[in-house]
Amino acid sequence: MNQPSLPCLMLTEIFLPTKGGTAVSFDDYFRRLGGKEVHIITADVPGAAEFDTQHPNSIHRLNLKRHPWLKPESTLMYAKFFLCSLRLALTRRMQAVFAGRGLPEGITAWAVGRLTGRKVLIYAHGEELTGWGRGGKFKAMRFALRHSDWVLSNSDFTRDTLIDLIGVKPERIAVVYPTVDAERFQPDLPHEDLLNNIGITKKQKLILSVGRLQRRKGFDNIIRALPKLIQEGLDTHYALIGIGEDQDHLLRLANELGVADRVHLLGHVSYEDLPRWYNACDIFAMPNRDINGDTEGFGMVYLEAAASGKPSVAGNTGGTGSAVADGETGLRVDGEQVEDIITALARLLSDPAQAEMMGHKGRERVLANFTHERRVQELRMLTLTAS
Repeated sequence: MNQPSLPCLMLTEIFLPTKGGTAVSFDDYFRRLGGKEVHIITADVPGAAEFDTQHPNSIHRLNLKRHPWLKPESTLMYAKFFLCSLRLALTRRMQAVFAGRGLPEGITAWAVGRLTGRKVLIYAHGEELTGWGRGGKFKAMRFALRHSDWVLSNSDFTRDTLIDLIGVKPERIAVVYPTVDAERFQPDLPHEDLLNNIGITKKQKLILSVGRLQRRKGFDNIIRALPKLIQEGLDTHYALIGIGEDQDHLLRLANELGVADRVHLLGHVSYEDLPRWYNACDIFAMPNRDINGDTEGFGMVYLEAAASGKPSVAGNTGGTGSAVADGETGLRVDGEQVEDIITALARLLSDPAQAEMMGHKGRERVLANFTHERRVQELRMLTLTAS
C-alpha cells in the first residue's frame, strides 16, 4: 500500500548526480517520501540539469561555492541557503525541514524551522562531528544539533559522540542506520568480463575496496599486506574503486613493494558495473583507522558488499561495528596493524566456505535491517512525533 506523501524541505550540499553513498541514500529516501511537494535545496553540479528533469521531487539548485575573499568564505553560501529555504517554507505546505549535516545545512534549517514553525531534523554521520576542531564552526554545528527536534544518527558510535562530545540529549537522538538497495546489490551477477579486463583468472583471489582514496580508509595497508599473502600461497590481486588525494601514494607504494601488477586502481566505474564488481571479488576490505579525529562514521560500502553476499574486513574504529557484525558478516581489525589485516584477509581468502557463510549472513542482515522502505517509514514516524 502506498504511503501518504510527506511535504517537507531538505537542505543538503551533497546530492545526486554528485557521487557517493550519502548522495544515493538521500535521493532514495526523499523520492519515497513524496513527489513535487518534497523540495530539495542543493548544489548546482555538472549534469544536474539533465538529472533533475526526470526527478519526482522539486529540486532547487544553488551556486554554493565558497569565496576566499569573504570572511568567512562561506558567507554567500549560507545566505543563499537561508533565503531560498525561507522563501519555500513561507510559500509551500510542509511539515518538516531536514538537513543533511549540522553545517552548513543544519544551522540554516534550524533558523528556517524556528521562524516558520516547522520541525527540524538533522542528519549526523560521525566524521563531521570530530573534524571541526573546537572553534566557531564547531560551536555553530553543536548549537544546531542541540536545538533540533531530532538528530538522525547513522550509527551507535555517532550516537555516543553526539551525547559525549556535542551534548545532544539522548531522547532527541534517533539511530537511523544507512540503507542499501538490495535489488541493485545482490549475489550472482555476471562478472567474468570484469575479471578478464584486469587479467585475473578464476583460480586467483580478488580483494575489493570502494571509497575515496584517503589515508583513513586503510587502502595503503591492504597493499602492504599483499606481499605476505602471496608468500603464504594466496595468489591475490587487489582492485580499488574510487578517486582521491592518495592515488599517487598508493601507486608508489605498490611499486616499492613489487606488487604493482596486482594492484588495479579503477577510478570511477559505471553505475551498472559497481554491483558486478562486488560479485567479482572474494572479499571486500576497508580496514579504516582514525587519523587526527577523522574517522569512519558508518561505511555504507560494507552494506553494499553484504547485500552482494560478500564478507568484509573492516577497521575497529568509528561506527563500522554497526555496519559489520564481527565474526558473523565479516571481521573487524586494528587498521593500524598490518599483521592483523594480513591475518583477517588470509583467514577469509583461505577458507571460501567461511567467507561464503559470512556473506550469506550479511545479506540476511541487510534484508532484515537495512532496507530503504524500513528507513523511510522511520523518517515518517519521527516527523510526526518530533516535539
